[in-house]
Amino acid sequence: MAEPLVSDRLWRTLEPLIPKPKRKNRHVQYAGRKRTDPRRIFNGIVFVLKTGVPWRVLPATSDFPAGPTCRLWLVRWHRQGVWKKLSRVLLAELRKTGQLHYRYAVVDSASVRAPGGGRKTGPNPVDRRKLGVKHHVITDARGTPLAVVITGANRHDVTQLLPLVDKLPQVGGKRGRPKRKPKKLYGDRGYDSDPHRRALKKNRD
Repeated sequence: MAEPLVSDRLWRTLEPLIPKPKRKNRHVQYAGRKRTDPRRIFNGIVFVLKTGVPWRVLPATSDFPAGPTCRLWLVRWHRQGVWKKLSRVLLAELRKTGQLHYRYAVVDSASVRAPGGGRKTGPNPVDRRKLGVKHHVITDARGTPLAVVITGANRHDVTQLLPLVDKLPQVGGKRGRPKRKPKKLYGDRGYDSDPHRRALKKNRD
């Protein structure tokens, strides 16, 4: 494959975070298929996220299983909190090596269409009220994601500012108290609100 597979170092970080499946005694005559290797599933998930290929057209190869299987485990691991744990581990590693610029942070949002609908969709006011979702994100000064909130496309940016800040994780990686909130937060005019400024100053570390 043209795309490089997940490195051994990254997999060693992720593997302990994946819940171990319950062992079952396999029937001697009707054993069924063996469980798919979690590393192959992770390879497939990363491949889809990096290339943008639809899940349904991802073929099974020696590197990863078919797209529907990868998507099934993507959702399952999300419900088990695997991705949240992995994010905190990676952020701590970035901070440890001086690659996380946490003193300053940036907040912004982006809307995307959701023609299939869903619980978190809403009419997009800038797309002829077609259904869409809005991704609200806080990043560090170099664009590393720190927290994400998903809402309907009709929600105003400033309404999600405080929920985003509340979702900022405690980032370790160095001695002393884990880092949780940046010293300064930058946003465009959509976040211009005196009440929110006062709330942020009050809750600042």
